[in-house]
Amino acid sequence: MEFDIFFSISQTPDASEYIPTEKEMFENFFDQVEVADELGFGVGWVAQAHLSTKIQKMNKKPVVPHYPGEVGLCTDFVQVASEMFSRTKRMEVGSAVMSILASGGPIAHAERIGSFLTLHGLNSNEKRRLHIGYSAGRFEFMARPYGIVPRNEIEELAWPALRGQIFAEASEIFLRLLNGEVISSSDIRKTNLTRENFYTDQDWKKVQSKAKEINQLDILPNLIEIPRRYEFEQIKTIPQNWRRELLNVVIGSHDKKLQIEANKWRPVQVFNLSITPPHIIEETHQRFSKCYHKNGGLWKRSMMPRTIMIFINDEENLSSEERSFAAKEEAKNALSIYWNALEGTIDPNKLERATDNAVIGNFKEVAEQIIDRFDKDDRLMCWFDFFNHDNERVKRNMDAFMKKVVPIINEGK
Repeated sequence: MEFDIFFSISQTPDASEYIPTEKEMFENFFDQVEVADELGFGVGWVAQAHLSTKIQKMNKKPVVPHYPGEVGLCTDFVQVASEMFSRTKRMEVGSAVMSILASGGPIAHAERIGSFLTLHGLNSNEKRRLHIGYSAGRFEFMARPYGIVPRNEIEELAWPALRGQIFAEASEIFLRLLNGEVISSSDIRKTNLTRENFYTDQDWKKVQSKAKEINQLDILPNLIEIPRRYEFEQIKTIPQNWRRELLNVVIGSHDKKLQIEANKWRPVQVFNLSITPPHIIEETHQRFSKCYHKNGGLWKRSMMPRTIMIFINDEENLSSEERSFAAKEEAKNALSIYWNALEGTIDPNKLERATDNAVIGNFKEVAEQIIDRFDKDDRLMCWFDFFNHDNERVKRNMDAFMKKVVPIINEGK
């Protein structure tokens, strides 16, 4: 089993209602990065966010109206990655995840990554990879100022389905530019909406009716053509000749068709959250064993990082039973804050089916839970700073996990 680490840099109140300053947040983050490198974590994954979560509460339709503080302070991943590489010796660095719809869109992101890897790869001895996890972005308000909004009444009605198609268009542009291709918008997939894109017949019929009215059709259309979101003549990003072996790309999407489509262009791995049901995990592995781009080699379970929240208590002067109880209380407090903050942003049905979203207890219990829930060839993205701003405690938890939990797991392999 492989072990990565996830950093949220989330400036939100912890169970004691303490909120660090931005300076404290970054100081704690980089302190934990250096410790993670020394402990032997494989990849340090960093959450990326954009624009103030607090300010979006003032909007007419806030996306996360209950979220306290700021969901994340990393707004420019490649700058943070540069600093992380400079402070570490072994650990690789990844984004979890970068929204390619915000901050200028897929073209800007592709060029930014190429520029970073040009500099990162100047040292011929550099072997550490940059892992780019990308998605449409969980919080829609972060992409709206960049023009990712409905452009007419048809798009307004179709928006929940259309937004995923915009991401698919952006994904192709992003991946092909990372390949070093010369492309124009006419080379990119078209967006055509059909019944397949909608959850219900009722939703589809509303869009059909509006398209019939706007386009002055005689009958309800079975296919609705949507103009491209990105229009451009032939382009190619520069610099061009950077070391592409230092890049690993990971998509953050459960869209089966998009996962397959992305792998037409280059090797693209996939994220899965810890709350993803086991049968979806296995279905995803089966799908990628068939569709993973040949240039990436054979598909391995470790190519799908799985997020897991770690609530471990190995504090001194406590018995094993007391550590177990304390860990459960810590988890309860943190998780209650989290789910309350995200109220209304996650499908309740998904929450009901969610399983194994945390491991909780003393080090022996945590090891047993991981052995019981995960395959020996999985890669876990361990989350220790989940609503916890006690930097010294977070580092102790990281230390206990790698020095006490991991050896037990490895012995049981």
